[in-house]
Amino acid sequence: MAEFKNPQQEPGMERRLLVVFALTFLVIMLFQPLLKKYGPQPPAKPESSQAPVQNQAQLPSQTPMATGAAVVKAPGASGKKNAASAPQQAASESETVIENDVYRIVFTNRGGRVKSWVLKKYTDDKGGPLELVNAAAAEKYGYPLTLWTYDETLRNKVNSALYVAPPLPQSARKDGAPAPAEIKFAYDDGDVSVEKSYKFDRDTYVVGVRTSVEVKGAQVTAFPMWPAGFGSDMTGPQYASGQIVYQYDSKVERLAIKKISGGGTLPGPFHWAGLSDQYFAAVFLPQDPQNAAMVTLHNALEIPHNASDANNKQMDKVDVLGAAVGSLKGASDVRLYVGPKALSDLESVSVPGITGAEPDLRAIIDFGWLGIIARPLFLWLKWMHIHIVANWGWAILLQTLVINLALLPLRLTQMKSMLKMQRVAPQIKAIQERYKKYSLRDPKKAPMNEEISALYKKEGVNPAGGCLPLVIQMPFLFAYYRMLNVAMDLRHAPWMWVHDLSAPDPWHILPVAIIVTMLVMQRMTPQAGMDPAQQKMMNIMMPGMLGIMSWNLPAGLGLYWSAGQLIGIVQQAVMNRTSLGREMREMMEKRARKKEK
Repeated sequence: MAEFKNPQQEPGMERRLLVVFALTFLVIMLFQPLLKKYGPQPPAKPESSQAPVQNQAQLPSQTPMATGAAVVKAPGASGKKNAASAPQQAASESETVIENDVYRIVFTNRGGRVKSWVLKKYTDDKGGPLELVNAAAAEKYGYPLTLWTYDETLRNKVNSALYVAPPLPQSARKDGAPAPAEIKFAYDDGDVSVEKSYKFDRDTYVVGVRTSVEVKGAQVTAFPMWPAGFGSDMTGPQYASGQIVYQYDSKVERLAIKKISGGGTLPGPFHWAGLSDQYFAAVFLPQDPQNAAMVTLHNALEIPHNASDANNKQMDKVDVLGAAVGSLKGASDVRLYVGPKALSDLESVSVPGITGAEPDLRAIIDFGWLGIIARPLFLWLKWMHIHIVANWGWAILLQTLVINLALLPLRLTQMKSMLKMQRVAPQIKAIQERYKKYSLRDPKKAPMNEEISALYKKEGVNPAGGCLPLVIQMPFLFAYYRMLNVAMDLRHAPWMWVHDLSAPDPWHILPVAIIVTMLVMQRMTPQAGMDPAQQKMMNIMMPGMLGIMSWNLPAGLGLYWSAGQLIGIVQQAVMNRTSLGREMREMMEKRARKKEK
C-alpha cells in the first residue's frame, strides 16, 4: 500500500529547512579553522435569517423526485414550522433540496440523511461543482448526517429506514412560494422512534442539527455523523491530509490518521469537534459542550492510482476518516459547519463559552508553530489582493518586494560585519599559526579561541553578523510554507503558467529559478573569512541542497523565494558598487592573489 503524506504535516519539512540553514551556518563558522588542517520548519445568525428551500417531498398528488417530481423553490423562508406527521414509515423514497447563497444540499428521507452537499462558490480539481459528499466512500461507510449508535443492528436500521417528512403547507406547493427553513424527519415502528430536524441560515455554512432516538421509550445515545471524508479528495495525498480536530477553551488537538482508531470514543468536553482536510472541514458545535463526546471513524478505500486515466487498473488504498459528535445525555443538539477553511468564514461563526482563545472557529486552520507570523502575513497578503492587485501571484511578488526592502538595512549591517571580519583576518591567522602545532583535543589549544574572542570584542566584530539576514528571513520562509499549505484563498489561484499557487510548479521553472538565483547571489556576496576554495564549495553546496528541497514545494512559496533572491541580487549589485563594497572586493582579491602565490 502506498504511503501518502499530509501536505499540512509533511514530516520534517520545516525541520529539514531549519537543519539545512543551521548546518550551513555551522559550516561557515567552523570550516575556516578546519580547512587548513583537513582541506577544502462572529456572532451567531438570528433565527430569522433563513435559507431559501427547494422541497421535493412526496406529496399526495406527486411522485418522488426519482420519477420526476416538481421542484418547489422559494426566495425566502416563512419562519414557520410544519406540523409533524404521525410517526410512521414512508411508502417510498423522496428528496428535499435546501439551497442558499453558499450551498445546495439534497436530503433523502431514507435515513433522513444527505445525498449531496455542493459548495456553490468553489470548484473541484476538474473545474466542476465542488461536491463534498464522497460518493464512493459514503456508499460503503455512510452518508452525511446518518446516525451513530453503539448497537450496530440499531444503527443499520435507523440509517436505512424510510422516514416521514412533514407535508409542505398548501402555499409552499407553488414554485417560488415561501418554504420552511426547518425540515424534520420522523420514523416509528412501535419499538424504535427517531426524530431528526435541520435548520438553515440564508448565507452561512452552518446547519442546525437535532437528533433523538428512543427504543421502547428509553433514550438511546445517537450521534449525527460525517462518516466518510470529503468529495474534494481525489488523490492519495488529498486523502492523507485528513485529520480529526477538536477544541475546548484554548486547547486544540489535531489527530493525524495514524492516531485515529475506527469506532473509538473521545469524551468531551468539546466546544467544537469533527473532521478536517487541507481545505475543508465538517465540525460539530455541541450546544452542551460538557456532555459532548466524539466517535472517530477510520476506514479504507481503494481509488485509481491515476484519476485522469480512465483505463488505469492500478489501485491505491487510502484512509477515509469520519466523525460523529453528540450528547451522552439525551438528544443531540449541535450546529454543524460544513465549508471551506477560509479565515473570514471561520471567524464569522461564533462559539460561545470559549475562554483563553478567540470565540470562533479560526483555530481549525493550523498555521503551525510560526502562526504568530504566518497569520499576519496572510492577512496582509489578502489586503494587498483586495486593494492593490487582483491576482494572488502578483500580490505575493509585491509583498516579497516590501519585505526585502524592509530587510535592506540588515544587508548593510551584514556587509559592514563582513568588512570587519576581513580586516581582522590577518590577526586571526597569526593567532591560529601560533597554535597550529596543537591538536583540536589538546587543552593547550583552548586559549586560541579565547584570544580570537577577545580580538572580536576589541574590534567590534560579530562572527555571526554575516548570517543575520539569512536568520531573519528563515521565519518568513517557514511561515510562507505553512501559509500556502492552509490558505484556502490560494487554492486554484492562477499566475502566468501556474494554475494553482498552492500546488507545485508543473514545469518546475520556479525551483530552477531558486537554484540559479542562489548561485548568482553566492558569487556576488563577499564571504567573510573564506578562502576561494572554501567559498567555491559553499557556492555550490547551499544552492544545491535548498534547490532539491524546493522541487515539490507550493508554487507560491517558490515564487516568493526566487523573487526574494532576484531582488537580493539587485540590492547586492548596487551595494557592491559602493565604497564599502569596493573595499571588500579589493580585500578579497588581494587575499586570493596571496593564496595563489
